[in-house]
Amino acid sequence: MRKRKPGKQKTPEVRIKTWGIYSQWDRDSKELPQILERTTRVEAVIDIEFGMVVNIVGAKNMPMDFCIDHPGIRDEEGKVRRPFDGTVYVKTNDWDFYLGDTIWEPIEDKLGDWRMTLELDGELIADKTFELVRAESQPDKA
Repeated sequence: MRKRKPGKQKTPEVRIKTWGIYSQWDRDSKELPQILERTTRVEAVIDIEFGMVVNIVGAKNMPMDFCIDHPGIRDEEGKVRRPFDGTVYVKTNDWDFYLGDTIWEPIEDKLGDWRMTLELDGELIADKTFELVRAESQPDKA
């Protein structure tokens, strides 16, 4: 593999294609979920799928860091979990990547802002915040 000369490296092109509420996503499938509604305000109901699809061109094999910073989800012991994060490698030169999550019981600790970010080579390339709100059909548990 030939290395590119410094200063000659082409900057990857990135764009958020869609964001909002999606059909259920099957992690084991190559198919991405389908956009159902473009929004950043999501009613928190069990199994609702929300997030964003980002298109990345010209970054094949580069590591991409993702982070889902949630409003304070608690583990089985009642401790607040760290944000969900990790690294994936860009699979092709024209790649669509889905970053998203879903809601599970209990709903109460899922309400609030969920910030989803992607970084490529240390640079923020996508940033979207979703506000999860109580569904109108759910009563307050105050």
